[in-house]
Amino acid sequence: MREKLIIGNWKMNGSDAANAELVQGLVAEITDIEGVRIAICPPFPYLAQVRGLIAGTMIRLGAQNLSDRAEGAFTGEVGAAMLADLGCTFVLVGHSERRSLYGESDAVVADKFAAALQAGLTPVLCVGETGDERREGTTHGVIARQLQAVVDKVGVSKIAKGVIAYEPVWAIGTGETASPDQAQEVHQALRQLLAAQDHSVADAVQLLYGGSVRADNAAELFAQPDIDGGLIGGASLSAATFASICRSA
Repeated sequence: MREKLIIGNWKMNGSDAANAELVQGLVAEITDIEGVRIAICPPFPYLAQVRGLIAGTMIRLGAQNLSDRAEGAFTGEVGAAMLADLGCTFVLVGHSERRSLYGESDAVVADKFAAALQAGLTPVLCVGETGDERREGTTHGVIARQLQAVVDKVGVSKIAKGVIAYEPVWAIGTGETASPDQAQEVHQALRQLLAAQDHSVADAVQLLYGGSVRADNAAELFAQPDIDGGLIGGASLSAATFASICRSA
């Protein structure tokens, strides 16, 4: 049985005071939760603060992005080794906002996945289609292309050292959510793509759903056989809501 994993992506939200309130509320809410791994990904400036706030709890620290370069003259970038030094366990790679707003290509995403592995981090590879791509019927082709770029870079066996998050771009921040059947179909397709190359990797890798997961739809999504948890955006900014989603897992 694959363990359930819930990751909260705070995106560009937070302050010292708000973070402290949110984390303290979350820690109080999750004391009764067992059998689920939980992580939160605050913005870079707050990683050290949040590391202190979650010390001694079941919550793990993650980052929202990283550089594909190890170190050097890359102003404004943050390297994987720096994130590991700060205590991060996870790092998001190729989130749809990084792909669409900042032009990250499949090749760059693959390089970032490799950089995360090199530093001992668990990369969370985000894949997913836009609304136009879904309407055109190219969803499976898009996710296959995005996944294969990483497989080609690191080898299929290394995929099991990461996590894959399916995030339909048309459902992020829109209030729309893929139905449990729609989400399961894509998660199953991802697992089948990997199984065609290595059955053991396909069986082991955790697949998360990341498209407007809410307290009222989480349980049905997480009950699907190939969905192993969620990558949670806006709902992770409420301690009560995020804890409810974790409890559903």
